[in-house]
Amino acid sequence: MTTEPRLLQLVDRPGILDLSWGHPGLDLLPAEGFRAAAAETLELHGSDALGYGRDAGPVPFREFVRDRLAATDARAPLVDEIVATAGASHGLDLVATLLTSPGDVVLVESPTYHLAVRILRDHPLELVPVPFDGGGMRVDALGELVVRLRASGRRPRFVYAIPTFHNPTGATLVDDRRRELVDLAAAEGLVVIEDDVYRELAYDGAAPASLWSRGEPGVVVRLGSFSKSLAPGLRLGYLTADAATASRIAGSGLLESGGGIAHLQALVVATFGASGAYASHVELLRTAYRARRDALLAALEEHLPPETSWTVPRGGYFTWATLPGRLDATALLPAAEARGTAYVTGRTFYVDGDGGRGSLRLAFSRYSPPELAEAARRLGAAVRDALRHV
Repeated sequence: MTTEPRLLQLVDRPGILDLSWGHPGLDLLPAEGFRAAAAETLELHGSDALGYGRDAGPVPFREFVRDRLAATDARAPLVDEIVATAGASHGLDLVATLLTSPGDVVLVESPTYHLAVRILRDHPLELVPVPFDGGGMRVDALGELVVRLRASGRRPRFVYAIPTFHNPTGATLVDDRRRELVDLAAAEGLVVIEDDVYRELAYDGAAPASLWSRGEPGVVVRLGSFSKSLAPGLRLGYLTADAATASRIAGSGLLESGGGIAHLQALVVATFGASGAYASHVELLRTAYRARRDALLAALEEHLPPETSWTVPRGGYFTWATLPGRLDATALLPAAEARGTAYVTGRTFYVDGDGGRGSLRLAFSRYSPPELAEAARRLGAAVRDALRHV
């Protein structure tokens, strides 16, 4: 696998199978199909495709998102409940800008997506971790935290959650907790920000119904993205919210000034989707990533000591491994890199820095099954060597 360092965020290190990057496989990006869709879009829309777009995004794109969610979720949004964004990170920043004030409390899973934490802290907001287990966010603990925060005079404003194919753990919030979470948010006047970027990448049956599809209007804002299911270079995503919140976001100074986000890319994606190419491409990704997941998990079983554990994700990009109790993932990393592999340490995903000592995130999206098997062999060798010296 080669990359172009002058263009890409990711830079490969020679000799290292680096499982730290949550990026798609470059071999799976649909360059030819996208080129054809771009040409068709310009033929269809002409110079209108190159002008300033509508604040909420072009109608053909929002109609495509509506129709796709009708096929992949329990409820389809209306067109006026959809706003185009420059990816989920941009959507999160918009929501934090418009729906919070400095000093508000945001409750986040522990562990959670570390780059979302950086966005939230830019505002600035107080981040409070919520306990997490194999079934996802512990909603009972969330309820207790909300009571304590209000009693201390602090203002919990929203909950940020990744309930489906969680980053970093790969876990999926169990069904009864999904219902409890939206009910709790409605009762407490909280907004749930649902990061739903991995919905399309389900490998063992369909993804569960989103929190947004279950919540009453105004309770959930869902963030979606085409970075995982199509191409991150598009910088294109969307959010779904009740019509009033969507209108407020679309009418923000940023979107009004820019004439919408990624107007041309959104039109090309709509064309790509209308042709049937998007649905076909997602099926290709599911097949490829399922094989990659299975290869990595099988190799972990073969090469890691039996006291090591890891999650079995039903979708997404990641598994979360936990080392034998006396090993520290941060201390182990240089040895793993010396063996020719890498990962993200578990501590990276805890907002208070207190957690994940023996855990690490492994991404299986970038490499072929044989490469993933070799990465697991190298990791296993580093772990076994470390165990001999403790």
